[in-house]
Amino acid sequence: MSNDSTERPLKAAVLKGLRRRCPDCGKGHLFNGYIKVNHTCSQCGLEFFHQRADDAPPYFTMMIVLHFAVSGLLIVEKAYSPETWVQMIIWLPGSLIAAILLLPHIKGALIGLQWAKKMHGFNDEGKGYSNQQID
Repeated sequence: MSNDSTERPLKAAVLKGLRRRCPDCGKGHLFNGYIKVNHTCSQCGLEFFHQRADDAPPYFTMMIVLHFAVSGLLIVEKAYSPETWVQMIIWLPGSLIAAILLLPHIKGALIGLQWAKKMHGFNDEGKGYSNQQID
């Protein structure tokens, strides 16, 4: 468990979030289910309920997925000129599957970013840990 009065490691917190783990200890699960955030970390007691990822994870997920899908669609169209239904069979399910797989990882990374930057309740005021008393 880290000391809240020190700077928190941004890269490590984001990488732990990408793995859907607690941004502090890296051991507890961040989510209960697909993208429902746990109330607290089962390992270190860090409270997650103040996180405010809101609409950012779907936005970033779509930006990533659609950049690849549109680029791929244009490359295939230029190289082979397949029928429209062939493009749809390739790119619609691929985009859907990629978005479903990426969303929890991106949401975890954003929660890790919020924790590292002490945003939305992950601050220095002695809040953020349910099992620890900070002097």
